[in-house]
Amino acid sequence: MAAPPAVLERSFIEICGFERETVHRFREVTVNLGLSALPGGVKFPDSAGAFHYVESGKLLSVTSNRFIHWSTSGDTVQLLEQSLDTNLLNNAVRLKFSHCTVLPGGVNIQETLNNVIILVSTNQSIHRLVLPHPSRMYRSELVTELHMQSIFTDVMKLSLQDQSHSAVIPVSPVGQTGSPSTSTAWLSQSGEAHYALASPAGGIMVLTLPPHDTPGGVSVLELKRSSMMQRLSGWMPSAIRGEQSPADLVLSLAVRELEEDSFIFALCQDHKLRMWSFREQACLLEADMLEYMPACKGVKRLAGQGHRLRLAFSSTTGLCLCVYLAVPQRGQFTVLQLVATDNNRYSLDHISSLFTTQETLVDFTLTTTDIWGVWVDESNTTVVKYINFEHNAAGQWNQVFVQPPPEEEIHIGEDQDPREKYLEVLFSPLHFTASAIVKALQIYRRGSERITDVSWESLKKEVTVAVETELQSSVTEFEFSQEEYRQLQVEFWSKFYACCLQYQEALSMPLGLTVSQHTSMVCLLKKGFVSFLLPCFAVDHLYLSYDEYLFSEEETPITEDPEVGRDVLQLVQCLRLVSDAVSGEMAYEMESALEHLQSPERAAELVLENMLSNDNENVIEDIQNKLQDIRNPMAAMMVLLREMDLETDSEVGGDGPITPGQTLNMRISLSQLYGSSSAVSLVCQAVCHMTMTRALFCRDLLILQKLYLRFGDNVFLGGGAQLLQLQQDLIPRSSHLLSSYHLLKHISQSLASSVPVDIIDANLQHLTVLELSDTPAVSTNRSVLSPQTVVELFYQTAARRIIMSQIFSQQTHSVLHWSHMISTVVQLLAQLLWPSNPGFQFPECLMANCQYTQLQEYVRLIGPWCQVNIGSCRFMLGQCYLANGEGQKALQCFQEAATEVEKEEFLMRLTGSEEEEPAASTPRLQYYNKVLRLLEDVGLPELVIQLASRAITEAASDVNSQAALWTRIFKHHLDLGHNSEAYEALTQNPDCSMQLDCLRQLVVVLCERSQLQDLVQFSYVNLHDEVVSIIESRARGLDLLAHNYYELLYAFHINRHNYRKAGTVMFEFGMRLGREVRTRLGLQKQVNCYLAALNCLRLIRPEYAWIVQPASGATYERPGASPKRNSDGEFSTEPVKRQVDILELKDLEKEYILSRSRLTLAQHHPPSAAIAGGASAVEMVALLVQTGLFDSALSVCQTFKLNLTSVFEGLTFKCIKLQFGGEESQNEAWSWLATNQLSSVVNTKESSATDEAWRLLATYLDRYPSANGQHHRCVINKLLSHGVPLPDWLVKSYKAVDAASLLRLLLNFDLLDAAAELVLEYVDALLGRGHQYFGIERPLSATSSSVWLPYTSIDQLLQTLNETQTNSSIYNKVRDKLDDYHRLVEQTTKRRLVAR
Repeated sequence: MAAPPAVLERSFIEICGFERETVHRFREVTVNLGLSALPGGVKFPDSAGAFHYVESGKLLSVTSNRFIHWSTSGDTVQLLEQSLDTNLLNNAVRLKFSHCTVLPGGVNIQETLNNVIILVSTNQSIHRLVLPHPSRMYRSELVTELHMQSIFTDVMKLSLQDQSHSAVIPVSPVGQTGSPSTSTAWLSQSGEAHYALASPAGGIMVLTLPPHDTPGGVSVLELKRSSMMQRLSGWMPSAIRGEQSPADLVLSLAVRELEEDSFIFALCQDHKLRMWSFREQACLLEADMLEYMPACKGVKRLAGQGHRLRLAFSSTTGLCLCVYLAVPQRGQFTVLQLVATDNNRYSLDHISSLFTTQETLVDFTLTTTDIWGVWVDESNTTVVKYINFEHNAAGQWNQVFVQPPPEEEIHIGEDQDPREKYLEVLFSPLHFTASAIVKALQIYRRGSERITDVSWESLKKEVTVAVETELQSSVTEFEFSQEEYRQLQVEFWSKFYACCLQYQEALSMPLGLTVSQHTSMVCLLKKGFVSFLLPCFAVDHLYLSYDEYLFSEEETPITEDPEVGRDVLQLVQCLRLVSDAVSGEMAYEMESALEHLQSPERAAELVLENMLSNDNENVIEDIQNKLQDIRNPMAAMMVLLREMDLETDSEVGGDGPITPGQTLNMRISLSQLYGSSSAVSLVCQAVCHMTMTRALFCRDLLILQKLYLRFGDNVFLGGGAQLLQLQQDLIPRSSHLLSSYHLLKHISQSLASSVPVDIIDANLQHLTVLELSDTPAVSTNRSVLSPQTVVELFYQTAARRIIMSQIFSQQTHSVLHWSHMISTVVQLLAQLLWPSNPGFQFPECLMANCQYTQLQEYVRLIGPWCQVNIGSCRFMLGQCYLANGEGQKALQCFQEAATEVEKEEFLMRLTGSEEEEPAASTPRLQYYNKVLRLLEDVGLPELVIQLASRAITEAASDVNSQAALWTRIFKHHLDLGHNSEAYEALTQNPDCSMQLDCLRQLVVVLCERSQLQDLVQFSYVNLHDEVVSIIESRARGLDLLAHNYYELLYAFHINRHNYRKAGTVMFEFGMRLGREVRTRLGLQKQVNCYLAALNCLRLIRPEYAWIVQPASGATYERPGASPKRNSDGEFSTEPVKRQVDILELKDLEKEYILSRSRLTLAQHHPPSAAIAGGASAVEMVALLVQTGLFDSALSVCQTFKLNLTSVFEGLTFKCIKLQFGGEESQNEAWSWLATNQLSSVVNTKESSATDEAWRLLATYLDRYPSANGQHHRCVINKLLSHGVPLPDWLVKSYKAVDAASLLRLLLNFDLLDAAAELVLEYVDALLGRGHQYFGIERPLSATSSSVWLPYTSIDQLLQTLNETQTNSSIYNKVRDKLDDYHRLVEQTTKRRLVAR
């Protein structure tokens, strides 16, 4: 429910709707009919008028609150279409009629169903503009745009010189000179345009243009008085009387269509009113106006140059005329009613005569009930008054409080900078139009360049630069004191300010007045802008009233009790005396005290002290005398305070319910009502003026109350009890109201800042985090050039919607009555802004639109005295600090706001929209969650930690909230690198699953950051197994080379002296490396792993030095894997029970050797790394031999107890290749030769790679002896199989080991000569010659052990030799040698036998 409407008085107050742009963008249209200027051209004063659409008072109309106003000056007509609901585009046009002068009354606008037609009369031509009607420009009735095209959009397309649009006034055949003095025009029902012009020779000339869509020329008709009428009136031609101008020269014309006829009313120079019938071309009525004027002697002789005539028609009263007779010192308005008698005769009934002493009437308007007039007095001040012509108190006019011009001098406090103060006044939204400042700037800069389309901010800069440049160019000295510079600043700024004042005064010159008959909206048309007259609230009326009115009033609408009413009026008279007594300096001091949050009561006492000490004119005594006349001052004060207090019990519109059943049309119209930039400016300026007036009212009332306390019983009839009530109740209330109105005054003049897009985006993100992003959207329709205040911003984005839905939730009629609507809107807006009301929409709007500086100032100003929404204000202040990067201060504010969470609507809304996480147990915790999210969004982890720590104390009984908060603290400590604190937070977490999540995160993050020292050293009380499990699962689940979880686990176990587990970890790591990372790097790591594992086992007592063989990779349990299904989603088979393998130290050593050999291979032959990774010992030996790494191959063979044959064979083959290879193979050989350790034999001559290879083979044969010379045999076998002659050293060394085997080998390869040679040598050795070469210790003798010969082989040799003819000599040699041997054996045998 809305608050009770404020009490309205009969007076009005002027509110200037300054234009929103620097300069109106008028489009120029020149109409040139080829005329030349008339000689001795008459100059007519500038004039203005307005046209209101018929449906301007209908809510659901496209023309609601829409009107056209114009001004004329010389040959120019400026037309401007304006709407209070939407912003009209292309709405300004300037028509220039070459060599013509626009006549008084020369602009008339009428609407038809399809068109708006503008009729213009000049002294030489008549013109018609046919424009589309707004309702025809929009096919649909639903107009949802904030901007609409004006009817002037396509005016440039009209060809105004055409015959259908313009015509030249024909020259009179009699040869009269001079031009028409006044005119009017109208549109007949058939669509013809009629122009009535006052003929210079008297009478009226009517020109008619056919309907605009019908061809045809202009027709002329002259209305002259017939001789009969002349005789009846005793009229004789003026020429006979010798006067300069005819008596029936028309001064003012008006037309009304009645009953298919047009009546033309002409007020003439001879003070007579004549009514002509256009249809009958006859004068139907003539009346002498002097008959209605008392004491009219002498007036008859005066020519009535300033007489005016206005008409008003209503269906109830018929046609009323108002004639203004301009008589020096006593102008008179006469209201007459046209009465029709039978036989087509008419008469006039006198309704009333009203007098005025104002000198110069500028314009007046007649409505069906009132006369509105605007005058200019001797000091060039505008005076506006109105009166009900039928019901008025003794002819007393009602007041209209016009806006005074800006102060001529600006008071600058000692603590203020002159430049800032002047800029503040110049660019405040109240005093100066942009046009005045632009013109002053051009003059000040001596017109060096034109200023077009400058935004408000740039204009401010331009002004500053211009004044400062002027100041600096005038300075001749290089140094002067601060005070001198300040004086210079004041001097130059005041010069510029004076220039602005002059232009503002010129632009404020009144030209006309208009009252809409549909909405009763009253506008004052001035040279530079339009101002609106708003009904005055009763309190403001009392304070603003002129003295003569105030002292003559007997009752006030504020109270129904006549006694209290009289007391109120007396009290206000006292307040006026107080107001007059407060000097400008003291007023400034009081303002300053409020600005600096000092006590208003104390400030009022200081002002009172000053008044008492400077009371030269006995004002205090006058006040005291008046106070004694007040019977019940307490009641009077209570009435005034109650009327000024805007506090309401109810919430002023939450979102304002749209009444169910309202049509879509209705809702769309409401969405635009009073939404144009001029309406925004108007409403907010009205609030500003109201708050300024009431702030002064409260100030004076507070001073008066302090004066009461000082007078005490002298003026109080009731004595002590009333004084106590005054002190304890009324003074604090006045003080509170004063602070409230000072705040409203401040914000209604505080300009909004323009905000960069990135800040808007960031802010929108914060609001989304707070789930407040559905608050009124950031204003996108602000005019770039607009000097928009924060209150205008609020009204535009949020308040207007709330206000409209509130007004129309109670009333369903759609007639827009100006006085009622505008005063309700102003009152509701003021209530929405009122700090003591529970609604918090205004600060919310400031926050949503990033007006942080203004919001901070708002919170500062209400801080000491406002007890409503304290927590919400702290929250808003926190938001401001956050936006300005002052996080610590923001946190402080957020914490202070927490105490009010359950008490204030805004904070309850903030906490009530928790959706994502399970709702916290208390609103305060929900609030903390919101703020924590906001701080996280802004990126302030330190503050998140501080606030979460505080929130934990609130969540003592709520385990879930505690767990969530500890998790948050852990996360941010971890992000900040506070590892110990993060670990601490993790251990405090009461929720096991969250604790495990945090632990997992801790492990992962510290690993990624390589902060392993911290990770290993934490104690992990009750979490040891979990940590191991986490690291193991990470180790097994991730890439081995990219992550070092195995090393971490190893370090973890080593740190806790668990060597066997450490060994197991490294062994598993090594195994996986062998399987998964078949690269040189992987092999290197594997070697290191096995070494580390060996080290670990060697640190344990031997009986415990074993580990369990880790399972192969496929059987690892993946973390999070389904226990029942495999990776394809199929049910897995029952796990097979596996045998556990135990590995001891020797097993690990084997693995190490094998691994090291793989690495060696990979180092010398990188391509084999991929093969070597999974190769067994046997395969490794083959690979090593192939690469030439014989040392490594032998090492593997010995470790795994493998036969060395393959090594010797491989080396032999390499020797063969070298022996028969070219130089290239020699060079290659050095690389593998270098990898094997040769025994260092000093060699005098340079040896080749082949020599070195044979030497290596010889060394190995020596180093690795084998049973029965197996190694020699395989070497020789290899050589012989490749047809390589045996080296002597080889034969020599093998002879000594196994000559028989050598013989068999030679025979196998058919080397008969060598075999025969060997047999001969062997037999010689047995016989004692060279026996040491065959490893025979003692040759054949009776005393030595028995000797033997390989007879089978020898027989084979002999057989073969015998069969071949070529070897007979060798055969004989062998045969002979054997015979010798046998003889000796026989002898020896006999001797042995004998010896037995």
